[in-house]
Amino acid sequence: MKTMNGHKTSKVLLNLLCILLCIVILAPLVWIILNSLKTNPELFKNSLSLPKAWRFDNYAKAWKLGLYRYFGNSVLVSTVSLCAILILSSFLAYGLTRFKAKGAGIIFVIVLGGMALSEQVALVPLYKMLKSLGIYDTYLAVILPYIAFRIPFTVFLMRSYFLSIPVELEEAAIVDGYNSFQIFRKIIVPISKPIFASCAIVNLNFVWNEFLFANVFLNNKAIQTIPIGLMTFKGDLRTDYTTTLAGLIIASLPLIILFFCMSKQFVRGLTAGAGKG
Repeated sequence: MKTMNGHKTSKVLLNLLCILLCIVILAPLVWIILNSLKTNPELFKNSLSLPKAWRFDNYAKAWKLGLYRYFGNSVLVSTVSLCAILILSSFLAYGLTRFKAKGAGIIFVIVLGGMALSEQVALVPLYKMLKSLGIYDTYLAVILPYIAFRIPFTVFLMRSYFLSIPVELEEAAIVDGYNSFQIFRKIIVPISKPIFASCAIVNLNFVWNEFLFANVFLNNKAIQTIPIGLMTFKGDLRTDYTTTLAGLIIASLPLIILFFCMSKQFVRGLTAGAGKG
């Protein structure tokens, strides 16, 4: 009886904790959404009240004032970076798990070493390198560092997942006449959709919100991404806070929508193969 009461108490406490966490996480988001639909006088008078009139035109105003350009730049940079990260990382991870070549262990250690390199340490060398290559203040100035810095972690995740896939599936495919690339494309990739989804969300979150490289390597307003654009946007609008808040919501929408669409795959990808090394 005592055990049952203890389980009920633990369950109630756990539910209360989950509710509290939801409130802590969602409260700032709700506050931003509500205030983005107000006028500036309403915001300063009472930021916790509901809008008297729902000002959806704040979103149209933010978009027309230049947010569309920063948004488009982020879509371009994120799409190219993400595709390159996933393709290159999957090839490398598959090679490390299936081809027992000499030096494979050393390559994996080098890849893991890349996870220890911080952006701040590499900033000055990267700046000089991009200048010497003539690609400073171009899209490539941020795309290439994003790819280089995200491959190690992505390889680490994919390698663990690939190790959990039974080798017998590939052996059967070899009997049917498949080569290595066909096995990878027709068997490994379809099975590995969860880890691809997980890596896509994690890397997109980094690339979409990355500030340091974008701030240092992109000076031209025409190619600046969302994080830098929002900072410039805030300076241009000065006291128009409700429009600025509307811009923040627009900038956050892609990641929120993507996560909700791929949440099941995301969890499966991070948990599957967790025990493999």
